[in-house]
Amino acid sequence: MRAAGMEEGESELGGQTVVVSGGAARLRDGTLAGSVLTMDRAVRNAVACGLDLVEAAALASTVPAAYLGLDDRGRLAPGLRADVVVLGEGLEVEEVWVAGRRL
Repeated sequence: MRAAGMEEGESELGGQTVVVSGGAARLRDGTLAGSVLTMDRAVRNAVACGLDLVEAAALASTVPAAYLGLDDRGRLAPGLRADVVVLGEGLEVEEVWVAGRRL
């Protein structure tokens, strides 16, 4: 969702105001509206819980792409899109590549 990564503030979801506070995204009436978890944080969390980095990376890339039927992404192979996120030693985002071009 648009509020992913926000620590505090407001965003919008389907025409409704979403308030992000305390790590949660909620509608003004307090209803949970979604998650502010980013994929890099999800990978770090999975590794911290004992998952192998290769498995955590696949769960954040290959598995969702396959589930959504996006056969041109989610893995690196000749002829595919080449969307890549380069993580550093602490699994923090260092580079982002989309369709083989660095952003």
